[in-house]
Amino acid sequence: MKIIRYLDPKQKEHFAKILPDGTYERLVGRLPDMVTPTGEKAQVTKLLAPLVPSVILGIGLNYRHHAAESGKSAPEIPILFVKGPNTLQNPGDPIYLPTHLKSNEVDYECELAVVIGCACKNVSREKALDYVLGYTCANDVSARDWQIKKGGGQWCRGKSFDTFAPLGPCLVTPDEIPNPNALTIRTILNGRVVQDWNTQDMIFDVPSLIEFLSGSTTLLPGTVILTGTPHGVGMAAKPPRWLKPGDTVTVEIEKIGKLTNPVLSEP
Repeated sequence: MKIIRYLDPKQKEHFAKILPDGTYERLVGRLPDMVTPTGEKAQVTKLLAPLVPSVILGIGLNYRHHAAESGKSAPEIPILFVKGPNTLQNPGDPIYLPTHLKSNEVDYECELAVVIGCACKNVSREKALDYVLGYTCANDVSARDWQIKKGGGQWCRGKSFDTFAPLGPCLVTPDEIPNPNALTIRTILNGRVVQDWNTQDMIFDVPSLIEFLSGSTTLLPGTVILTGTPHGVGMAAKPPRWLKPGDTVTVEIEKIGKLTNPVLSEP
């Protein structure tokens, strides 16, 4: 099932599933809890991120070719950073380039996002996918100057500005994606494909990440895991390809869809 979160004509929030003909059926309930069909047509006036995460856990340098383009060795243990819920952005809404705490080096990163459906701790790799509610597209927007030069050795500052975690357009349940490590993944910047690879290139696959992140740690329902980006980021281009006002960025993942956001300066 493909699930969306949306506003109706009265600006009320609902969930719906996407039907084969492209229309929507309203669901009752809320993610990450149970949602059930109503048989009613949904009136979608604005698409929202599929859910509001309880926390966003990011994994760095998790594609072999991206680690190579960054001049880094493949990590022996997953590299973890955290993005606050303030970073969430809806499909179609702007990514804002920071101007108050200014950044001149904002980058895109297409990523497969994994949503945890029920609390789990010390999960084995073999059981890990049993705890997945679904998958969606993510853009792990990153201010590289704050991440690398001015972050004090920590990545969180450069990763945690408002609007730096667009999610969408829908949440796809695991029955439609039995193997999350066999999906094509792309970034399209102003109509040009700049990242184009496959999730099979992950150094730590999705089950391994859930096993690691749940070790001695409870993953709460609604936890979103950003699983890393393939090569082709703007930082690695020559010259670097930084986002600028007026750009449009699309993240596209097989079996999920397209997540598109314009780029503007922070108001």
